[in-house]
Amino acid sequence: AGGEQEEDGAEEKKEEEEEVGSCWGEPPAKRVKSEAFGEDGEGREDGAEEKEVVEQKRARGQNKSRPCMKPNHYEQTRLCPSVTQGCAEKCYFGSRCRFLHDIREYMATKPADLGHSCVLFETFGKCIYGVTCRFAQAHLGDGYQNIVNVDLAKQWEGKALVRNNLPKDLQHQLRKRKFSFRRAEEYLRALSEPRGDGGKGGKATGCSVEKEEMSNCTAPREGLGDSPECPVLPEQGEDPKADTLQSSGPTSGEEASSIQTVGPVTDEDVIKLRSCEKKKLEIQGKLYLAPLTTCGNLPFRRVCKRFGADVTCGEMAVCTNLLQGQSSEWALLKRHHTEDIFGVQLEGAFPDTMTKCAELLNQTIEVDFVDINVGCPIDLVYKKGGGCALMTRSNKFEQIVRGMNSVLDIPLTVKIRTGVQEKLNVAHKIIPKIREWGAAMVTLHGRSREQRYTRGADWDYIAECAKIASPMPLFGNGDILSYEDANRAMQMGVSGIMIARQVPGGALIKPWLFTEIKEQRHWDISSSERFDILKDFSNYGLEHWGSDTQGVEKTRKFLLEWLSFLCRYIPVGLLEHLPQKINERPPYYLGRDYLETLMASQNVDDWIKI
Repeated sequence: AGGEQEEDGAEEKKEEEEEVGSCWGEPPAKRVKSEAFGEDGEGREDGAEEKEVVEQKRARGQNKSRPCMKPNHYEQTRLCPSVTQGCAEKCYFGSRCRFLHDIREYMATKPADLGHSCVLFETFGKCIYGVTCRFAQAHLGDGYQNIVNVDLAKQWEGKALVRNNLPKDLQHQLRKRKFSFRRAEEYLRALSEPRGDGGKGGKATGCSVEKEEMSNCTAPREGLGDSPECPVLPEQGEDPKADTLQSSGPTSGEEASSIQTVGPVTDEDVIKLRSCEKKKLEIQGKLYLAPLTTCGNLPFRRVCKRFGADVTCGEMAVCTNLLQGQSSEWALLKRHHTEDIFGVQLEGAFPDTMTKCAELLNQTIEVDFVDINVGCPIDLVYKKGGGCALMTRSNKFEQIVRGMNSVLDIPLTVKIRTGVQEKLNVAHKIIPKIREWGAAMVTLHGRSREQRYTRGADWDYIAECAKIASPMPLFGNGDILSYEDANRAMQMGVSGIMIARQVPGGALIKPWLFTEIKEQRHWDISSSERFDILKDFSNYGLEHWGSDTQGVEKTRKFLLEWLSFLCRYIPVGLLEHLPQKINERPPYYLGRDYLETLMASQNVDDWIKI
């Protein structure tokens, strides 16, 4: 700022100015605080003050000293996937590949095998992980050749065990923003149109669309000229006949290329389904496994399905991450072939992202229903306007439900809580609106956001809301840990019960709860039977996440997460009175054998032993 400088001293002065500027990182008025002065009025040294601030920031939060959970040691000596698949000469990266291509060099640094039998080889006749499998000695021959059981492999050839994978071409379209959201954009344009009374669009547009659909359900359609969406009047100078011809079928180049047809095009492919023609969600009286974040993964759902769960739902998926094509988020939508009634749960705060995500899933994956998460209590979701916050944002909530319902060909369900504040229930006011907006079912968790997962669920209030929701089905959720709790809940007038993750929680503490409810008995399950369940979960995890080092680490991680819930189960044979209550905390006790005592331990070292 002091004018022109000489060329020789310009660089030195510039460095001095940068050092001075870095010292004045914030205004002096902010740095001078009452806490910065001692009792004698003299100021503290700046270095000591900054050191205190750093220490305070480090102390903030929980368990900051915990090391990173992601293991990175196997990344340094990882074998190239092209070698594992038997096509090393076709490596995509060529000479730039940072992975190993020498099998002998890899085997010299590979950790020891964990067992003598590989679950993938025994089940499917072939282990796709080859030499990288941590049980490779079961299927490796001379020269590290991968052995294949041809007869067993033929039985599984062509069968899709897991559906709803993310194809690479779809991921590329999402990342380049080339995916067509035609129906969602039409609805969003209708929202932005001004209303007749001079206000902004939104509620009135949605209501008019709903009323038109209601009238179409009762009156038969006349001719092919009825448009499936809201009619848009042509502007002056345009030929309305040309628009009609263009909209009658996917004749334009872009639409024809995006729609893949198999066989002749029928009316169902061209004409939008009316609300009365949508597939109905007939799950009244069935046992519904709730979407459980982290623990409700595909292997755990397979365990619950084996014990009698009728309806399963994937973990909560964030709609913005799905629209960006994130592989980790799309993995939450995967469906095992044994899950006959399966849905996915979406979380979002705005109608544009939620409506587009609903249309995306409607076109790309196979599900029986889509659920909106309006019950998540965590701050990360709530502060962004999602989860429980939607119960206080009725306008956005309505636009989300109406928009998703307009683009989905399958039923739309909503999961809510009693309210946000503990003593201020608002669910009874919202449920009639949700029914009017077009949702097929509501699930009510009998706690508020402030209660989180503590205290007892308010089943009297759930019964009151079930009467208000009629004829729309309402499922109750909360504090179900025995068949007696389930019977008591069904007597409240609900259409069914959802078994979820209350802390401590039903399905996570005892996945055999579904069997107890169906057989109406208390199952005094032995420790060896519980250990067999853990073995099955481990095998399912190796099938799902892989039997290489990375898959083994991931299976261990989720198994330990689940054991933190399983240890809260109290064996029926040790209880003084039946049934076990959801919030009971027993004293330390010895089981009937060593394994039962180990399973009851709250110590993570004991979980690692298991």
